[in-house]
Amino acid sequence: MTTRLSLSTFLVVALAALGNLLTPGSALAQTNASSSKTKVKPIVTTVYIVRHAEKDSTSDAADPTLSPLGQARALALRQTLEKRHPSALFTTDTKRTRATLEPLAGALKLEPQVYDPRRGRDLADRVLKDYAGKSVVIVGHSNTILSLIDDFGAIPPVEEIGENEYEYLFTVLTAEGMQPIVETRGYGAERKTKTKVKVKSDATAKGMTAPAAPQK
Repeated sequence: MTTRLSLSTFLVVALAALGNLLTPGSALAQTNASSSKTKVKPIVTTVYIVRHAEKDSTSDAADPTLSPLGQARALALRQTLEKRHPSALFTTDTKRTRATLEPLAGALKLEPQVYDPRRGRDLADRVLKDYAGKSVVIVGHSNTILSLIDDFGAIPPVEEIGENEYEYLFTVLTAEGMQPIVETRGYGAERKTKTKVKVKSDATAKGMTAPAAPQK
């Protein structure tokens, strides 16, 4: 009889203690609540990548300027991305890429930063480090921007960009611990249908070497 009373008493005391631990405001309840709130949304970095606008074939062949069509497309780029409030602009050291960014740079009051298209991985590392959680715009060339997309860890959505294709606007979305994705759309007079490309698998996540061919 004494044993039964002791056991019953023990169970009553244990249940009471457990109830106290689970009471709102208790240490255990606070710990559980804190754990449920630790789920943090990933910090997504957005990278807009475009080729320079149409070049003027009658100007300097080595470093051409933009044609009237190209100037109109540069204005379209400003209209498309100004509302996105990018934090930084990057351009190669050519007249046509600088001119493509000029309207957007003026609207945002940002000074474009020059990068070497042969060192796309270095640019990607810099963007992901210095502009994490923000958006940036990068202007390049038909034979460099696809490898640049790869440098950010995404799958280039097309195999090549033709000499007369200027309308592509690629959006790379990347976050730590997640495989980047790339969206494709057009801007300017031509507007391609927006598409989303599959994420890159770990087996194909290695970077591509930027081509050494002349910039186009």
